[in-house]
Amino acid sequence: MKLPFLSLLVAMSKNRVIGKNNQLPWHLPEDLKHFKALTMGHPIIMGRKTYESIGKVLPGRTNIIVTRQKNYVIPSAIVVDSIQSAFAAGLEENSAKNEAFVIGGEEIFHQALTFSQRIYLTEIQKTFDGDTFFPALNSQEWREAERTIHFSEGIEQLEYHLVILDRKTPSST
Repeated sequence: MKLPFLSLLVAMSKNRVIGKNNQLPWHLPEDLKHFKALTMGHPIIMGRKTYESIGKVLPGRTNIIVTRQKNYVIPSAIVVDSIQSAFAAGLEENSAKNEAFVIGGEEIFHQALTFSQRIYLTEIQKTFDGDTFFPALNSQEWREAERTIHFSEGIEQLEYHLVILDRKTPSST
């Protein structure tokens, strides 16, 4: 099966936290705008828990939900039982840009990491308590293609970096 260009899209803290109690442990509206701009018009792949934490189908995107629960139905979404089925659905529903985004959670990131070509990573420059983590990356497999430094608006002035990591190919090592 030919896979779509598969990207992971994740925000994580310095200690790799991506969630706590099925929610984001920070409030960063700028990152949510970044998320929307990247994913609009593209298939997004997520686990059931991530879908339930969002609480709705995200408009303007094909929502593909991976779950082991039989008879799990979400109107206006594609529900599948494996990451491979999600890739097939992403390929069928793909936009002209040929990119699908995996948006979480922890287990789905672990399963999709081997198949992904790019990671859009928001590195929040602070540690947070959490119960969900992004997998450790092997620096031999990934190269940093871009990094921009930002500060959130508002009282806290949270520093975050928007990073693009591309999978190294044998010719780029």
